[in-house]
Amino acid sequence: MRTVWTMGFVAAAALSFCFPDFIVFRFTQALIWAIALLGLVLLCGVSGQFSFAQAALFGVGGYSAAMIGTHTPLSVYWGLPAALLMGYAAGWGLGRIAGGHSLWTQALVTYAFAIAFPQLLRWRLIEQWTGGVQGLYLDFPTPPGGISADRWNFMMALVLLAAGVWLAGNMIASRSGRALMAARDNDLAAAAQGIRVIQVRATISGIAGAYLALAGCLASYQYGYVGPTGYSFAMSVQMLFGLVIGGMYSPVGAIVGGLFLQFFPDLIAGLGKGLSGLLYAVLLIGGMVLMPRGIVGALMHLPRLTGTAGRGKASWTLYGRRRS
Repeated sequence: MRTVWTMGFVAAAALSFCFPDFIVFRFTQALIWAIALLGLVLLCGVSGQFSFAQAALFGVGGYSAAMIGTHTPLSVYWGLPAALLMGYAAGWGLGRIAGGHSLWTQALVTYAFAIAFPQLLRWRLIEQWTGGVQGLYLDFPTPPGGISADRWNFMMALVLLAAGVWLAGNMIASRSGRALMAARDNDLAAAAQGIRVIQVRATISGIAGAYLALAGCLASYQYGYVGPTGYSFAMSVQMLFGLVIGGMYSPVGAIVGGLFLQFFPDLIAGLGKGLSGLLYAVLLIGGMVLMPRGIVGALMHLPRLTGTAGRGKASWTLYGRRRS
């Protein structure tokens, strides 16, 4: 599977030179969505927590890059490590507060953070740093090698997505991943086995925050602008839709969800002819009802339905590993 993944990412990098910049721009946005959804796969799928704070964490990464590029003499690329650190700190704090409570409490805490974040950016005491209602603009440096800015952003997003998929896959298959799934299935039983439930949930919440902030940083590079209106609560709900449709238990589901968020609305807009919003909602609800484990989960479950997966034979799990 490592060979398959490597060939896929190399092929994607090579194909980017065969398309015009505006097509590459759109696929870059799909990769950015996929990086953000990787964090939600770890947080919601593997850990079993719930969050509405993804748009705010996305904005933390965007503003980290914008403030470094605007208010410091450092290169704008320093926004990448800054976004990782700030996203981890914000996610860990949310996980520490809400990780020991029910899903309803987690939803309320993260909802409050998502609603407060755009207002915080307009606060008079810090608007000289955040730009207030006007936001901040980024001057992206000239890409190396004479390639276009869109293609360079695509390459950065592709490399970071590959690293993120590798890290997430190894994390899920490790002892830490098994501890997270044990806490997800039964927190009392996990605590009885010596697992510090709140601590592991806070840690994975911080890692998910780092993924989301990294995606927000890449989005700020791509658009060259950050503003309070760009990180609304609707973005958080949109990411949850992409997570559920793609599949919340596998890194592959994050990639499928990223492609869905980027290209499916355009397809529906062309078919709906004035009813695109209603048609999008109906198809989305139907997809969640018919495929509760997402597109990836439905494809993995298909051999059982067709009877091709015999008893005792090896089959592929959602994480790309064999299980007999």
